[in-house]
Amino acid sequence: MKAFYSDRFVLPLPDGHRFPMAKYRLLRERIAAELPGVALAEPPPASDGVLALAHTPDWIERLSLGRLTALEQRAIGFPWSEAMVERSRRSVGATITACRAAIDDGASVNLAGGTHHAGPDRGEGFCCLNDVAVAARLMQAERRAQRVAIVDLDVHQGNGTAQILRHDPSVFTLSIHGARNFPFRNRCDGDLDVDLPDGTGDEAYLEALDGALATLASRFEPDFLIFLAGADVYEGDRLGRLSMSIPGIAERDRRVFAFARARGLPVAVAMGGGYCPDIARIVDIHASTVREALMHATSGRARRGPPMPSA
Repeated sequence: MKAFYSDRFVLPLPDGHRFPMAKYRLLRERIAAELPGVALAEPPPASDGVLALAHTPDWIERLSLGRLTALEQRAIGFPWSEAMVERSRRSVGATITACRAAIDDGASVNLAGGTHHAGPDRGEGFCCLNDVAVAARLMQAERRAQRVAIVDLDVHQGNGTAQILRHDPSVFTLSIHGARNFPFRNRCDGDLDVDLPDGTGDEAYLEALDGALATLASRFEPDFLIFLAGADVYEGDRLGRLSMSIPGIAERDRRVFAFARARGLPVAVAMGGGYCPDIARIVDIHASTVREALMHATSGRARRGPPMPSA
């Protein structure tokens, strides 16, 4: 199985910034040391033309050239820098290449990504460009997939993804998230949103997940699945407000992959958020997700989606 990383491109953040940038490098090192069945590669950056599948040309240009207002930079949560733009493009590139690899191999992973708050003409919540929306549309444009399901299990609602794809019946957006959490002002409902109360633990979360997946199956028939496997549902996360254990999160992942295997779906994974002060716990959670993806890729039951019709 292939996994893609972009941790060489590090944002110059001020001391004490709450975004745990080091987790990406630590995760790559963990995968390299413990999972020999995973081939690691660095992705190319996404081009302006590819980004325009989900973002306005004005946003792409102003973001790239550093012409953001102070308010826009505050909404993103990072000070603008060339490194921020390059990393954002590489992260989109990583999800694109993970999607292509998943269609060929059954599963693949972007060891970052999941920037689901970025809308068509804005960034927010540590998200500049929406890797998942861009990748979903590119897989369709390249005729690799027709109907894409996005299962977003980050603790925050995927408002940017929902906004970009809300009028697209060929993509189904499912988000399970904390009800009293970010985003507070720019929420845009997707095809299926499940709000969870503060303190939700393993049993209630997994029950909600089973119900949401059943609803997805009853309303939509995908041939490809993109999974945002946020680590910020963990009980020790400083921004999460939920109470899931690490074994509970591992069971969450198993159920998503079981759903995909039962339907023969390739799965591309993006890591999503994770803000536990103990970065080692974030890496533990993400590494477990990669293990589950590797098992899916080697199970022999994931298949390429149906052939695309001739033009």
